[in-house]
Order: sequence, then structure tokens, then C-alpha cells
Amino acid sequence: MSDEACDESPVPAASGALPNGLVLVSTPIGNLGDISMRAVAVLRAADLVLCEDTRTTARLLREYSITTKTAALHDHNEDSRIGLVLDLLRAGKVVALVSDAGTPLVSDPGYRLVRAALAEGLPVGGVPGANAAVLALTLSGLPPQPFLFMGFLPPKGGARRAVLARLAAADIGATLVFYEAPHRLAETLADMADVLGARPAAVARELTKRFEEVRRDGLAELAEYYTTVKPRGEITIVVAAAGENAAKPDDLDAKLGAALAAHSLKQAVAQVTAATGLPRKQVYARALALAGDKQV
Repeated sequence: MSDEACDESPVPAASGALPNGLVLVSTPIGNLGDISMRAVAVLRAADLVLCEDTRTTARLLREYSITTKTAALHDHNEDSRIGLVLDLLRAGKVVALVSDAGTPLVSDPGYRLVRAALAEGLPVGGVPGANAAVLALTLSGLPPQPFLFMGFLPPKGGARRAVLARLAAADIGATLVFYEAPHRLAETLADMADVLGARPAAVARELTKRFEEVRRDGLAELAEYYTTVKPRGEITIVVAAAGENAAKPDDLDAKLGAALAAHSLKQAVAQVTAATGLPRKQVYARALALAGDKQV
């Protein structure tokens, strides 16, 4: 492909160079130590940092002694801010865009601003970093590719089930990733179990933070668990693709046999559950049966 055919944002000419124009800067999703050196450099060098919530970003900036001026850009004021930001970019200023946590634009504001800047041929660059959806996917024990990120499902049950029904009808062969609010987690998992069927899943909570938790089980079992245990914090749900809800019996038995030969029953079940993504109850029941057969 020729250079003329490419539509690419400007790339720093050298490894030490920083992007100019509008720069999408990924920030930590919990642990402030996860920010990159390059992100800190861009935030320090920028003429303005646009924040989803200036109070949230202020904590990060204080941690790294960054004194750059900040301004709010969120869902309610993004359209009214676009003109002012474009004026700064036309004047050669560097404007950094951050969300409260993670990668900008991923279920966060900024898309309309990026589109407006690109439409005028203004430079748009980025600094990669933390992302809760990708981290949850890699920790889930489910196939990491292909995957489909769905963001937040509708908060109301009828609309949520309608979206899930469309996914089920499409029979998508990809691991599904969702964000969810803690107070809706149990009902969302129950809807997923009813509409998508008995699939392995994982709930990742408070990733990179003190109370980080990744719970892996079937959708119905996870729904039951979070009905009695009220979760807190930021939550990502990862659901197995259609057709991934059952491992071949021979495969499961082989994995359990090898694990039981080297570990206790509890350790073997935990290892195989993580490796297969199957519900723990299913793996445990089969492990008990195999252990019983060996004792006969």
C-alpha cells in the first residue's frame, strides 16, 4: 500500500519524541503505579489536560507532581467544548485527554471530539496503557481471541434482555466482555444465564486495587453467588462464546487425571476450572467421580 493511500495519525519521529495535537492518554484503572513514563511526560508537557472528572484526575496529577492546567470534558459538555479545543489545536497547542481510569473513549467521553479533530486534519495521537476489559479478558481463563467488547448493557431489564437476545441469535463465536455497575450485577448475570444459556463466565472486580477479585464459574452460579454477596467497585463480566459451554468429556477427564496425580482434590479442581473455564461445580463433581473410581 502506498503512503498516499494511508490515513495515519502523526507518529513521533524518534523513540523519545512525544505526540502533538490531541493526545489520548491512558491512565491507571486503580493502582497509580501502572501509569507509563511516557504518559507522565505527555501530561507534564501538555498545555491542557481534559478530564472526565477533574477531581479524580487531580489525585493522579498530584502523585506525579504534574501541574498542567485541567478542564472537564464529559458527556454533558463535550459538544460545547469541541470548538474551544479545536482552536487550541489549530494554534499548535498540545491537549491531553484522559478519562477517570483506563483508555479514553472506551465507554467514556471523547469520541465526538476525536472525530471533529480528525475531520479538520488536526493531529490525534495516543499513549497506550491500562484497560479493564482487556485485563479481565486475559485473567478470565476463557479464550482471549476473538473477543467482542460490548461496554455497558442497558440498565433496564427489558432492554438488557433484548440486547442479549440479539447476541444469542447471532451465535457469535467470540468471548463477550461487558462492564456493569455493582448494584445491577446479580440481575444482569441472571439475565445472561436465562438468555445466553449455561456458559462459563468470570466476574473481575476492583482490578489492580487492594481488593481485586476474579471469580470464575457458570453464569447461573455467579448470579446465585452475587445475589447473596453484594459486590462493590468497578466490575467487568467476561462470558464464553456460544458453543464454549461444554468441554469434551475425554478432555476434561484427561486434565483432571493429570491434575489429581500431582495435587490435592481441591487444588486439582481449581487448576482445571481455571484452565477450561467450566463451572467449578461441574469440574468438582467430575473430579469426585474420578477420585472415587480410583479408590474402588
